[in-house]
Amino acid sequence: MASFIIEGRHQLSGEILPQGAKNEALQVICACLLTPEKVVIHNIPDILDVNNLIVLLKEMGVKIDRPDTNTYTFQADDVDMDYLQTEEFLKKSASLRGSVMLIGPLVARFGKALIPKPGGDKIGRRRLDTHFLGIQKLGADFNYNPDRQVYEVKSNGLKGVYMLLDEASVTGTANILMASVLAEGNTTIYNAACEPYLQQLTGMLLNMGAKINGLASNLLRIEGVENLHGCEHTILPDMIEVGSFIGMAAMTCSGIRIKNVSYDNLGIIPDAFRKFGIAVEKDGDDILVPEQDSYTIDTFIDGSIMTIADAPWPGLTPDLLSVFLVVATQANGSVLIHQKMFESRLFFVDKLIDMGAQIILCDPHRATVIGSNRRYNLRAANMVSPDIRAGIALLIAAMSAEGTSRIHNIDQIDRGYQDIDKRLNALGARITRI
Repeated sequence: MASFIIEGRHQLSGEILPQGAKNEALQVICACLLTPEKVVIHNIPDILDVNNLIVLLKEMGVKIDRPDTNTYTFQADDVDMDYLQTEEFLKKSASLRGSVMLIGPLVARFGKALIPKPGGDKIGRRRLDTHFLGIQKLGADFNYNPDRQVYEVKSNGLKGVYMLLDEASVTGTANILMASVLAEGNTTIYNAACEPYLQQLTGMLLNMGAKINGLASNLLRIEGVENLHGCEHTILPDMIEVGSFIGMAAMTCSGIRIKNVSYDNLGIIPDAFRKFGIAVEKDGDDILVPEQDSYTIDTFIDGSIMTIADAPWPGLTPDLLSVFLVVATQANGSVLIHQKMFESRLFFVDKLIDMGAQIILCDPHRATVIGSNRRYNLRAANMVSPDIRAGIALLIAAMSAEGTSRIHNIDQIDRGYQDIDKRLNALGARITRI
């Protein structure tokens, strides 16, 4: 198990380029299974979750080439469906959360899929109901094998239907959308997620010959087609990484430039940091975060404490709440962090309390942070990363803390952040991987 040793209190300076978006990559790579023709995808991040999915597809028989560092070609013209029955496939897909998005393309094109209970972050129960109910409405049969802990999915041909999703699930919408583009007839998906990741997936499917109306809205109308063809696609910069870099700059009193962020696709993220008093300046398609000694959290108009909460797009992504929480510890003022989606995502705050942060964990979904306005620096600590987003928050805390910290289980961070230690060290951080 790898660890980071972080020497705190070093300012950052210079430029950094965000990686390709992890969440988008997992979706569009799965979409390659919808066609036997070659698909070219650019700006794929070199991170564990994405690399594991690519290896899984290769072992399923997908022809994969890597003509450039972040460019891959995929051709699923000879998929070995028998491989899905093997213990090797079940073990590998069970450890990868994104493997659940194989269901839609496989059932749509091949009429069957096999998927174990997927793994991923330890942040509480992550419902699959939206995925399953939507694909069931299209005509697929789901059977759960309790001995193997495997879902077996079969279909004699998907048929279009109207459906109202019980939640605006990003991966659920992606899965259902990929299944519906090859279904017979017309499908309507209401209460669909419309994050930039979904907009990108929709654009890719349109380029492959799908017929979809409602791009960037929560109402998608799909006219099924008989087959799709190949295409070329470029993944957006990762908005979660952009937000993480803004938080790092604020916590370490640093001035940095974040390059080519696709600013128009960041939504409310820059303004959410501005509510914390952090200067976020747009310069073309770059973000400049100037050096600041302090930042003050806004209050509501009536003077009551600010609340930062996650919400479906165009609301604030839940993947950044861990970063906002750690940034608040050194702010002037207080804030209530309300994480609605996962009941265990805030449980890393005990590590921050050990470092000297003033945080009240109200319940599994809410934490009140009383900012110290840098009167008390965080102390170095020995920590374990429980998930990707908590891991980057703990790294940010360690970079701002007095002394040398250690973070174990950094495989969790590597799942979502490409060469994060090397890239931050180039800006002046002191992070050693052991």
